Amino acid sequence: MSHAENPHAGQGAVVLDIGGDVGALIVSVPAQLAGTELEICPAGRRGDVPDEGGDWWDGDWRTPHVHPHQHGPAWPHVAVLARPTPAGSEHAAVFPALRAGTYEVWRRPDGATVLVADVTGGNITTVNWA
Repeated sequence: MSHAENPHAGQGAVVLDIGGDVGALIVSVPAQLAGTELEICPAGRRGDVPDEGGDWWDGDWRTPHVHPHQHGPAWPHVAVLARPTPAGSEHAAVFPALRAGTYEVWRRPDGATVLVADVTGGNITTVNWA
């Protein structure tokens, strides 16, 4: 049985459960990339077999939807969405629960690594898409 993806999922504010060695990464992205999925992995491991977050993503990133183009394990990925801010709507991808470390981010499924970011526990790291 397959489930249709919820087109409204993630459209509002994001609640972050950070602390200890768990932080978050927010990637500010140009509006023209709305809907694009960004993928993430620990720096230097992109050539490895994806581990779906292994011990570096705190929590369950998977949702009960099907990616018809996806077979087997994947690196965690999130969509670029318009997010409400006090200054108005801004487009961003939010990786909500990463263990402290250095991460590579790219455009799914196989774009070049666009940025490398350091995430520290208990903090929100914000970077701009290059």
